[in-house]
Amino acid sequence: MSALPFDALLVANRGEIALRIIRTAKRLGLRTVVVAHEADHGSPATAAADVVVPIHGKTGVAAYLDGAQIIDAARKTGAGAIHPGYGFLSENAAFARAVAQAGIAFVGPTPEAIDLMGDKVRARAFVANKGFPVAPSAIEDDDPATFVARARALGAPLLVKPSAGGGGKGMRIVRDMAVLEQEIAQARSEGERYFGDGRLYVERFVEQPRHIEVQVMGDAHGTVVHLGERECSVQRRFQKIVEETPSPGLSADERRRICDAAAGIARAAGYRNAGTVEFIYGRGEFYFLEMNTRLQVEHPVTEMVTGIDLVEAQLRVAAGERLTFAQNDIRSNGHSIELRIYAESASRGFTPTTGSVLALRLPSGEGVRVDIGIAEGQRVTTNFDPMLAKLIVHAPDRGEAIARARKALADFALLGCETNIGFLDRLVADPAFAAGEVHTGWLDANPALAADPEIAPDLRRRLVAIAALATRAIRDGADAVPPLYAAMGGWRN
Repeated sequence: MSALPFDALLVANRGEIALRIIRTAKRLGLRTVVVAHEADHGSPATAAADVVVPIHGKTGVAAYLDGAQIIDAARKTGAGAIHPGYGFLSENAAFARAVAQAGIAFVGPTPEAIDLMGDKVRARAFVANKGFPVAPSAIEDDDPATFVARARALGAPLLVKPSAGGGGKGMRIVRDMAVLEQEIAQARSEGERYFGDGRLYVERFVEQPRHIEVQVMGDAHGTVVHLGERECSVQRRFQKIVEETPSPGLSADERRRICDAAAGIARAAGYRNAGTVEFIYGRGEFYFLEMNTRLQVEHPVTEMVTGIDLVEAQLRVAAGERLTFAQNDIRSNGHSIELRIYAESASRGFTPTTGSVLALRLPSGEGVRVDIGIAEGQRVTTNFDPMLAKLIVHAPDRGEAIARARKALADFALLGCETNIGFLDRLVADPAFAAGEVHTGWLDANPALAADPEIAPDLRRRLVAIAALATRAIRDGADAVPPLYAAMGGWRN
């Protein structure tokens, strides 16, 4: 039995994050409930949960965004808490309010905090008013009629962003002021499509910045701590691919300043539960970017170096408990790197791929962790985000962590669906990555990393032969007895 005030937890998510939450919940003695669209039947999360509740929608994504259906599932199964994971409803203030109104604990921050930080313009204004650094900007809501003129006055390069945005969607870099209005129109269109909100703001774009984020955790009793920073500079089209901690680009003083600022922002907002404050950093200066009011995809690297289970901390805070650790209790040991395994073809412009998982072999060993949401026999489709798994490694130092990452990638076998595993190996083996000399535009500036290496002709022939012999029709033909010999029966010479 659990010592928490609720004895059952509903996970309102899918894939690797659903399974990861279920594992901690079970360790704490909670009965676990997971909602599942038909596309996820047979997934590891549905196999691990005590109860599976089918949910329906016009699409798989629509089903996981149906808050009323999910709350109804919690009521029917007696779940006293709902964990939204990341994505879907995790940063939806209306859903958090509806959960609370239903008498169910929401495993996340307050709706007020989600509202504040979910609006990027309000969040920036709040942070600036509290004395924390933000990049020079022009906000459309301040005076729509002069928005373009105020943006021009900032000077190039500029970054145009949707006010309600996140995850890089709708963001446009403008280096030529002649196309500013065209890029603003495009960003507005994308903001309306992705978020139902076309409001924009523009900020000075820092060339070749590093992307630094800080994990924070608060409780309802006023305690707020940080658990160190993560670097997420290796990304494409504003989407993260590799995350690590500690950042190889920060000095001890810079690390202290940026982590203190993150904790201060969360403290000023009266924040509780898990959150991440994100910054852009360059030439010794950092600016507030946004705050994600949820558990991040890359939270495992923080867990690996601190030894703290962030999901357990989330559940205990949602139950009204105080944090079990103070700032002075948190220690960072060694180095951790996370690599996102995607169903995509890096050499073909990172296009999503599909197929049935014919074989799956996961790496293991000291300092190796795999968070995965698929199983052999399961079909990979384009219904959801193409991330299949996360490979996380931990070692005493960064050099050894990179070596462990390469060994684990070599041991990671997934057949039936093309993945980016080979690309990730080329990436972490690159001298610039090994030296920590990366920035948010580094990957886009090095497209050769995405190209598959040439296969030697002899090896290509062997691979084609193996593939042919693996097919039923070829194998049956090779094994068949010719009619003449079959007619001989048991005759022997």
